[in-house]
Amino acid sequence: MENQEKKIEVLKKILEESHYTVILGGSGMMEESGYQGIKMPERAYEIERRYGVSPEDIFTSVFYNNRTAQFFEFYRNEMLMDPPQPTESAYAAARMEQAGKLQCIIDANIFEQPQRGGCRNVISLHGSIYQNSCPHCKRTYSMEYVRDSGKIPRCESCGRVIRPGVMLFGEMMDSTLMSEATRQIESAEVLLLLGTSISSEVFSKYVRYFEGSKLVIVHREPHDLDERADLVILDEPKNVLSKLGF
Repeated sequence: MENQEKKIEVLKKILEESHYTVILGGSGMMEESGYQGIKMPERAYEIERRYGVSPEDIFTSVFYNNRTAQFFEFYRNEMLMDPPQPTESAYAAARMEQAGKLQCIIDANIFEQPQRGGCRNVISLHGSIYQNSCPHCKRTYSMEYVRDSGKIPRCESCGRVIRPGVMLFGEMMDSTLMSEATRQIESAEVLLLLGTSISSEVFSKYVRYFEGSKLVIVHREPHDLDERADLVILDEPKNVLSKLGF
């Protein structure tokens, strides 16, 4: 415990001295709020048992286009009915931002936890359940509209099927968001990985653009490449960020 407290003091000093800090927020940020990802073995098995299809197959544009009613049954029940709430990580990050000690958050969090916790400069690489639109006329719709619609949510203006504002499995990431994320990491003096690792499937390609002074990792379990970081704290991010005093 004493060693952990010392590490948190070191992290606080690193952040206080940094002129440009960027957070990479991974799946651990959702898990600390109790959310279990649809690729997690236990939940994936339950989804396949319930819908007769694996999440890797159902959460795709092919399924959205060809088996639309079943896609929205899944999407509504598994993602919209009880989205995870912001944790202390989001509120602490917002305080860091307000204190001028955090310049950007880059995450794959489709539930907008940082934004709902008060953060302003957030790049959500995988989109958001709160941003939905008609692919034809571009009219936008709230998460609640999609959640509370009948079997298939349709545009009130032109009748087309509404497109959820999230990146489905197998789709290409938005190139504009990727470019901005890369620019932010290149600008960072401190890169703070929360709930993810250097070898992350989502973030590994971004970490290589970091040329700043301090790479810090805060996640629950150790990983092979942790040794590359300047500081590693093994804990849930909410337990660490809440002790920084911002």
